[in-house]
Amino acid sequence: MGRPWADHPSWEVVEEASRAAGRDIGWLLNEAEAEELTQTHNAQLATFTFSLMVLDAVERIGVEPTRLAGHSVGEYSALAASGALGFDASVQLVAERGEAMQSAAEARPGTMTVLEGCDADTADVACRLAEGDVWLANINTSDESVIAGDPAAIEAAVAWAVQLGAKRSYPVRVSGAFHTPLMAPARDRLRKMLDTTVFHDPDTPLVANVDSRFHVGGDEWRLMLSAQLCSPVRWHQSVLRLAGALDPDLEEEKFFVELGPGESLCATVRQTLPSAVTVAVSVPNDLDRLVDTLAGDSALHTYASVHHGELLYVSERVLISPSAGIFEPPPRPFEVDERIEVGGLVGTVSASEVRSGFAGVFRGYIAQPGERVQAGQPIAWLHNS
Repeated sequence: MGRPWADHPSWEVVEEASRAAGRDIGWLLNEAEAEELTQTHNAQLATFTFSLMVLDAVERIGVEPTRLAGHSVGEYSALAASGALGFDASVQLVAERGEAMQSAAEARPGTMTVLEGCDADTADVACRLAEGDVWLANINTSDESVIAGDPAAIEAAVAWAVQLGAKRSYPVRVSGAFHTPLMAPARDRLRKMLDTTVFHDPDTPLVANVDSRFHVGGDEWRLMLSAQLCSPVRWHQSVLRLAGALDPDLEEEKFFVELGPGESLCATVRQTLPSAVTVAVSVPNDLDRLVDTLAGDSALHTYASVHHGELLYVSERVLISPSAGIFEPPPRPFEVDERIEVGGLVGTVSASEVRSGFAGVFRGYIAQPGERVQAGQPIAWLHNS
């Protein structure tokens, strides 16, 4: 799935992620056979990195998200996109999560099965009637759920689900019973890294898998990611939350973009919101389709053309990144209302320095430490004087 992107400028995200993880993620995206790629510790790292690479490509054409959510490991991609997690930190967390979940799956084998024509309540009842180690793991749409657990218990739960009205079932190609109590050892292991990871308040509203609600505090996400491993992914409710359907005071959203391999999430959005406009970006040509879709719908075009953020007047100046890379502030970051002179160092983006071209009063950082930024992206702002 990586080959169409190998010559795209955003491929540098894969190279940076490989350095952060200490693994050749490019090999996974371009060369690995299915048996290797579907191993949990490989699949999660590859999917996460691929999604961030696509996000990078989308941001290069000037399109940015207004709200975010991710399904299971995709939540880590969403956190990185929101600025809540630094790039290296998110790569290392995903690598640890994959290793922890694979270890837990090897210690207690399990699997997952999709139930179609079966709402979450019915799937949950079927699991309880099976009287075994099987649980509701994903709520994808109003009539598609995923159950997970011991193979024998899943077989019994599927039989009960069919009796209760389920139309179809099929297995998921995974090696463990994810988002169930069988992942408790993985949760305990991941907590150790979560406790030492720095979380920032998200710059973009972000919905959690665990409770399908927006969480604006960075520290809240440490708990959300821990709980996520053993809790169902409430994706159906998350889509409704993103759309504004569960918040009367929230502006309605009609345009959804899926970033990453495939378009399975777009399918769930269309089932949940038949009037929604969806675009999946998984190959470079999809970038043109994204732009065409925005340009072709006057309502979307008008909305996308609005720059959401702080208005900057004649006396205000924005300092921008000279290149793409990871932003880090200087050893002693500027403080709000501190005087800054021409040439003052406000940080670095990879090997490039970000220096002020103006003298004035420092107003604050716009980019988060460890955030991956684009050339021309705002880094900080000041009051010119």
